[in-house]
Amino acid sequence: MWTLQDAKNRFSAVVDAAMAGQPQQVTRRGKPAVVVVSAAEYDRMRQAAGDRRGSFLHHLLEFPGLDDDPRPQDRPLARPRDVDF
Repeated sequence: MWTLQDAKNRFSAVVDAAMAGQPQQVTRRGKPAVVVVSAAEYDRMRQAAGDRRGSFLHHLLEFPGLDDDPRPQDRPLARPRDVDF
């Protein structure tokens, strides 16, 4: 784990370690801030996340309670109020 100041001063070492397959965590003010990983590892993680995610349409179609009728069944039917302008 690197402090931000140390990571700035030794950025080449941070990059070298990340490229060697060891993700490097950097802290700011004592709290975890970022993790430096190799480009290959980043691409692998993005691909894996995309494979699990599926399409937005698939997500919408899996919404609970949407059978044949797209209207929510638990909402009361309300009539609009008369309003004088």
